[in-house]
Amino acid sequence: MPRPEVLERIKEAETEADDIVADAKEAREERISEARTKAEEIRSEAHEEAEELEQRKLENARDDIESKRKKLLAEGEEERETLETRAEENVDDAIEFVLDRFREAVHAQT
Repeated sequence: MPRPEVLERIKEAETEADDIVADAKEAREERISEARTKAEEIRSEAHEEAEELEQRKLENARDDIESKRKKLLAEGEEERETLETRAEENVDDAIEFVLDRFREAVHAQT
């Protein structure tokens, strides 16, 4: 093979190699870009899932607190009614006790 043809084939091979390297770099950059995009999507989805989980936990906690609040109010109402009933039952005894003390005080002065 004559020398100019060899040099031409070498130049063609170098050009082809340069094209292959350029294509490979472009493909690499594209894959890196796709990986970054996918990573951002995953990060975003994870963030959204975390926020949703946080909201569910917060709602559950609020429901639990509201349930406990209602229970405490009901227990307090029951206790108030019990005390009120006992106080009403003791009114006659308290009046009698006060009248007895008053009579004793009046008799003591006479």
